[in-house]
Amino acid sequence: MAYLDHINACNNANLSRYARFRIGDHAVGAMRSEFATALIALGPNFVRDENGEYGFAAHITTMEHRNEALATAVASLRDQGLIKRLHGEKFDIRNRLADAPLCQLDRFAMPYFGCRSWGVHMNGFVRKSDGIHMWVAHRAKDKPTYPGMLDNMVAGGQPTGLGFRQNMIKECAEEAGIPEHLSQNVLPIGAVSYLYETDEGLKPDVMINFDLELPEDFIPHCADGEVDRFELLPLVEVAQIVQSGFAFKFNCALVVIDFLIRHGHLTADNEPSYSELVAGLHRPSNC
Repeated sequence: MAYLDHINACNNANLSRYARFRIGDHAVGAMRSEFATALIALGPNFVRDENGEYGFAAHITTMEHRNEALATAVASLRDQGLIKRLHGEKFDIRNRLADAPLCQLDRFAMPYFGCRSWGVHMNGFVRKSDGIHMWVAHRAKDKPTYPGMLDNMVAGGQPTGLGFRQNMIKECAEEAGIPEHLSQNVLPIGAVSYLYETDEGLKPDVMINFDLELPEDFIPHCADGEVDRFELLPLVEVAQIVQSGFAFKFNCALVVIDFLIRHGHLTADNEPSYSELVAGLHRPSNC
C-alpha cells in the first residue's frame, strides 16, 4: 500500500463505456449507454445526434427549460429504479468556475450524467507541543453514501447560490458545531481534482480545500447527524492510516495527502512518489 494508490483509485474511470452529454457547444458530462438510452426514451426533450452524443432537443433553449426537463427526467428515472435516490439539493452544471451555470441538477443525479460537481473540504488541526494533530470525522453509519468511513473534519457539496467560503463556514456550523468566530479563520489553500467512476457513473469532481487551525480547548460536536464522532489524532498517525489502507472516504484521502505535503510531512526527500503525488492531486478531470 502506498499514498499513490489513493491517487490511482480516484482516477479509475474507463471512458470507453461512456457517450458525451452536451448542452449546446459545451461537453458537460458523459453517460453510460444504458442510462442514455433510457433518458431519450422518456420523450422529446433529449436526443442523440449523428455523432452518438446526447443532449437537449432543439426546443429546449433556456436555463429554465433545461431545469424543468432535467427535473422531470430524473424523477422518472428514479421511479424506474435507474437512479437510486435523489437528494433535493441542486448543483450547478458548469465546467469551469469562470463559466456561468448552464442549468441545475439534483446532487445525487450528477454522476449519472457525468457532470462535474464542486465541493468544499476542510482539514481542522491543532498545534501541540509534540506537533500537529488533525481532527478526523467518523461518518455516520446510516449515511446513504460511504457510511462509517473516515472523513475530513468538515466537508460538503457546493450547492447553487452560495460562495465557496460562505458554504464552508455554513458546513462548519452544521457538521461540527464550529462557531463563526472560529470558522471565519478558514484559509483557502487550493483544490484537488480527479475523475472517479462509481456504480452510478462518473465523478469528474473538484474539491475546494481549506485549513482551519483550532485552539486546543475546542471540542467539535456532531451537529447534524452526519458524523458519529470526531477524533483528534497526531498527524503521523493520520498519515499511517492513509498509507496503510482505504479507511478514509476515497476523495478525503486526497485532501489529507495534500495537507501532508503542504505541512512538510511528505517531502521530496522522504517520499519516492512525491512528484507523482503532487501532479496526481491536480489531474485534469474532464471527461
